[in-house]
Amino acid sequence: MSGPRLPAPDWRSILFVPADRPAFIAKAHTRGADALQLDLEDAVAPAARPAAREGLPAAIAGLAGHGLPVIVRINRPWLDAVADLQAAVHPGVAAITLPKVEEPGRVQAIAELIGELEAERGMAPGAVGLLLLVESPAALPRLHELAGCSPRVLAMTLGPEDYCLAAGCEPHPEALLAPNLAVAQACAAQGRLPLGFVGSIADFHDLDAFRARVAQARRLGFRGAAVIHPSQVPILNEGFGPSVEELAWAARVVAAADRAGAAGEGAFRLDDRMIDRPVLLRARRWLAMAGRGG
Repeated sequence: MSGPRLPAPDWRSILFVPADRPAFIAKAHTRGADALQLDLEDAVAPAARPAAREGLPAAIAGLAGHGLPVIVRINRPWLDAVADLQAAVHPGVAAITLPKVEEPGRVQAIAELIGELEAERGMAPGAVGLLLLVESPAALPRLHELAGCSPRVLAMTLGPEDYCLAAGCEPHPEALLAPNLAVAQACAAQGRLPLGFVGSIADFHDLDAFRARVAQARRLGFRGAAVIHPSQVPILNEGFGPSVEELAWAARVVAAADRAGAAGEGAFRLDDRMIDRPVLLRARRWLAMAGRGG
């Protein structure tokens, strides 16, 4: 695929769903997540992957029929990855998650394979995006290049458990802060969606602590995250979405911008603050998110 980049999505919450669990898949659309990630990698035992692949097109179609973006996480080894892509690239899939990314060339090769499958299956060129999962220190020097290596790249996130295993450290916040910030800044530089929070994705029992991590993540520049338990989804939606006060302020900014535009003005003052294009765009994005979320 060549040409303009796919627009970065506004996914506050992505819920992992094992691709071999029909009962979980059947209820996934009721969990309130902005997007659902069918997992063919860690959540599925190797012996169960062939059956999971066989059922994947129907699962994608069913979830997409509820109006939800569907993401599929594939495996890294090439033979598994190709088989996973054959099963995953079907109408209704919004993105493919690539685990353990380190080389831009590999991302580009997979993007080309996706393009061939899109053409074979009558899908629009560029219909399927990519979510990059950083899981080793070897990827850190290449984060900016990875985020910008293909027009299909939508988002990037750190896989904390695998990253810490590869780095020889514990999945504690002090070890995860620097790589998370590096991912967020690379996404910001390339206009991609930064996903994540500073902590272990495996720890989902303490929801108060999780809420604090989400609040911190938003302050650090993250705009969403992927989680493994439905109880975490409302916290992501609230934490990464605009507050009532922010929405009220955004509505005032947009209204004032309309008045300023009618008067032929660019930047303008509101409440003793100068409002220019970045502030206006942030306000419009918050209002759009609120409209989507009802």
